[in-house]
Amino acid sequence: MAVFVLDRRGKPLMPCSEKRARLLLTRGRARVHRVVPLQNPQISGVAYQQGTLAGYEVREYLLEQWGRRCAYCTGDGVPLEIDHITPRSRGGSDRVTNLTLACHPCNQAKGNRSAAEFGHPEIEAKAKQSLGDAAAVNSTRWSLLNALTATGLAVETGTGGRTKWNRTRLGVPKTHALDAACVGVVEGVTGWVAPVLSIRCTGRGAYQRTRVTQDGFPRGYLMRHKQVRGFQTGDLVRATVPSGKKAGIHMGRVAVRATGRFNIQTPQGVVQGIGYRHCCVIQRGDGYGYAQLGATALPSPAIRSRPEGRGFSRRNG
Repeated sequence: MAVFVLDRRGKPLMPCSEKRARLLLTRGRARVHRVVPLQNPQISGVAYQQGTLAGYEVREYLLEQWGRRCAYCTGDGVPLEIDHITPRSRGGSDRVTNLTLACHPCNQAKGNRSAAEFGHPEIEAKAKQSLGDAAAVNSTRWSLLNALTATGLAVETGTGGRTKWNRTRLGVPKTHALDAACVGVVEGVTGWVAPVLSIRCTGRGAYQRTRVTQDGFPRGYLMRHKQVRGFQTGDLVRATVPSGKKAGIHMGRVAVRATGRFNIQTPQGVVQGIGYRHCCVIQRGDGYGYAQLGATALPSPAIRSRPEGRGFSRRNG
């Protein structure tokens, strides 16, 4: 696996093998820029950006989706607010597909009505349209299959039902990485009990420095500055504590505190109250949380072997 390398001055070098990269680091001819994902080839992301979008991502998505203008009056250059197409009191939700952008006067005039009741049924129709990304993936998949078939090479396709049957028959856990190993005709999967790197979107913090209740009243205040003693929440740090109850080496994602005593999220759990003097930055936060998880074998369920096509969905997977 090729590794991107920077010299001591931060100048990019030619990609090289992992062994050569380690030799350059040992000899002081290269420096560590990112610890993750500098990893074993067997480690792969299994939970990349799962869950709901962060607040800033929702706003960026809505700005692009609705052309950076009010959806009701097409006003340009006015402050915009997030509006529910169907109000929550009427059964709406906070899903991004139920949100739009509105200026303050339109938001107030709309009140407790849906977009259709407010005289804009096209807003609801646009929100219900299928995602263009999914269509692009489907088109790319078939184009890729046709291009590979035209080469005359042996090309095999599989179904989602076959993949699930292989995974259940072989007792393999349900992950993105292991699903790829169970596609098509598979006699067995070995060597899959390996650590995996979980990558989850955590964001880079929030601009709002005041925590409020559901009624809008302040309930707490955050620091005016995100950095404390040169550290920021989300940085990957190594803490070497020489003595005391927390003596040892702790490495993980840090959460800063104004007092200078930080919390570190390690694979074994959260270690609280670590002084900043014991911490050293390994990698600056990039908006993602990294955790190396150990793979656990699942017992193989007893099922009866059946040929493909009987009892399976014919969905392409």
